[in-house]
Amino acid sequence: MKIAGFFQELWPESFGEPVGSVREYVGTTPYPDDKEVTAYLLAGHELFSVMGSSADVMGSEKTILGGDSIFSDGEWIWRGDLWFYLHTYHVRLPAEFLAHARNNNYLVPAEDEAELTTLAMSIQKKL
Repeated sequence: MKIAGFFQELWPESFGEPVGSVREYVGTTPYPDDKEVTAYLLAGHELFSVMGSSADVMGSEKTILGGDSIFSDGEWIWRGDLWFYLHTYHVRLPAEFLAHARNNNYLVPAEDEAELTTLAMSIQKKL
């Protein structure tokens, strides 16, 4: 299971060793294809749905609806608030994830129910 945005503030320890703090990945400028990557994140298949909102861990006092939900494209998983950190703070994402999204022309692959069910079950065991 590959995690895009595997920051210590956003994922429980049960998922493994995070890449570090989200603060270490803040960028100064957006990616040239920021809008497309944001749309890709928003279009993911929902694996784990959490009602409510999550607080911005950077301290802006903004909240993100469904931020604790988990999405996937079948290969990668990410939190529902990752788009917010990308859009607001220009967080740097794994190069492999960006290449994957770009190679898919920013279109999340069609749902593979069996694969997504397996991913969802793996995630529930870690939560």
